[in-house]
Amino acid sequence: MKLDLNEYLEVVLQFYYINTMERNSQGQLKDVIKQEYVKCASDPVYFLKKYCLIQHPIKGKIPFRLYDFQEKTVEDFVQSRFNIILKARQLGISTLTAGYSLWMMTFHQDKNILVIATKQEVAKNLVTKVRVMHANLPSWLKQKCVEDNKLSLRYKNGSQIKAVSSGEDSGRSEALSLLILDEAAFIDRIDSIWAAASQTLSTGGQCIALSTPNGVGNWFHRTWMDAEDGLNDFNFIRLHWTVHPDREQEWRDEQDGLLGPSLAAQECDCDFITSGQSVVDGAILEEYRNTQVKEPMEKRGIDSNIWIWEPANYTKDYVVCADVSRGDATDYSAFHILEVESLEQVAEYKGRISTRDYGNMLVNISTEYNNALLVIENNNIGWATIQQVIDREYENLFYMSKDLQVVDVHRQINNKINKTEQQLIPGFTLTSKTRPLVVSKLEEFFREKLVTVHSQRLIDELFVFIYNGSRAEAMSGYNDDLVMSFAMGLWIRETALRLRAEGISLQKKAMNSITSNQGVYTPKNNQNESWTMNTGKEQESLDWLLN
Repeated sequence: MKLDLNEYLEVVLQFYYINTMERNSQGQLKDVIKQEYVKCASDPVYFLKKYCLIQHPIKGKIPFRLYDFQEKTVEDFVQSRFNIILKARQLGISTLTAGYSLWMMTFHQDKNILVIATKQEVAKNLVTKVRVMHANLPSWLKQKCVEDNKLSLRYKNGSQIKAVSSGEDSGRSEALSLLILDEAAFIDRIDSIWAAASQTLSTGGQCIALSTPNGVGNWFHRTWMDAEDGLNDFNFIRLHWTVHPDREQEWRDEQDGLLGPSLAAQECDCDFITSGQSVVDGAILEEYRNTQVKEPMEKRGIDSNIWIWEPANYTKDYVVCADVSRGDATDYSAFHILEVESLEQVAEYKGRISTRDYGNMLVNISTEYNNALLVIENNNIGWATIQQVIDREYENLFYMSKDLQVVDVHRQINNKINKTEQQLIPGFTLTSKTRPLVVSKLEEFFREKLVTVHSQRLIDELFVFIYNGSRAEAMSGYNDDLVMSFAMGLWIRETALRLRAEGISLQKKAMNSITSNQGVYTPKNNQNESWTMNTGKEQESLDWLLN
């Protein structure tokens, strides 16, 4: 193997030190070994730097020369029971954690260490690092093994480390001294794993959760955010790529070319927002949160979950888009009120309420906002709420074609004159054909920044609204009630309402330009809302053409 000058000198000094000890008397040698043993037992940094070798992918086995940020991290391990590490790639933190595990096993009896990772192969890699360091320790430091294989290492003093893959029962029934969650942001079912394993740490065990970021909303992100806010017992350690003394901006720029900007942000910048795969780009959502989100001017209802940002303005048109709860403990009913022309969110609701009461709430709020067009998703339980609205005889309820095709948006707004036609049903149906289009419209409106959003609740849901394969949905354990009702409102506004408005505009322009020998079509009293035909004999109202 090839060594640089410093490494060569270090190896020479070690040989000189050993040879010198062999020439000393046996008693002196024992005293020196005892002093060294005490130093190693009391200081893991000293132990790692002086006696541990690591397997370098190019240089082979080399001394473990810790950087300053690595030494500080080990000190945090000693001082804090729970540590969560948000790290850039290739900082040697997995190797450092393996070294700390070896120190704990070597100088303490009956320490039980468990490594959980995304796959058993990943967890095995950390155990392999421990085995390599153990194999290269001086004989007077090395503990006697009773088990040594690819997945575990167990000492005669009762201490052991083993690797397992992620599973809901991983760590259950284990009396753990140290739980290591490697790449924690990527472990499936980690909420269940933590719920089970954390109980085994209640007697004083430690936890080290380390990972690059993987978007927001998962256990790793929530735990990190709570640690920053002082809401849990985790000590948080952020290791940006710049902590490595050998890395300059040139290295970071190369990562963009190698990994692409999004993955490079995940792997290098410790950036939760740009690392996820949310439907709406995280950077855009962060901009919305910083520039548009604000406290409501009024909170109504028994549960104060109706949030009002702008009161009804009689000169404006509104659409109320509503999603109805399935009724289980994890689901919510939700609606938004959007001002049609500006696409500003003026009100919002998210809460648990009976279908009958929800129908009454929707009628009342829609009436208040100038008899707003009321759009209710009619899937499953939505029919009960729609029936209550019909029983209340609310006239501006949205109807759509029963046999609606994706492009057949002209028939969506048949809520008054044509609602008695056959093949019309109240409410809006999300199907396998329409749902992707509705979600796509949501992403487009946010990407082009065409909407005004004031709700922190909606932004929070959008952060965890991700692509799960080809389907857009909330992360496991989260809701998308506000997201889907908002997306539905944007779709209706951009299709049915826009086409209707364009049709009326074309009708007005056509009538305004018609001339004949029999008369001229002109607005009555120069107002657009009432039209007449002047034949020279009498005025005939043409309002029926616009209804």
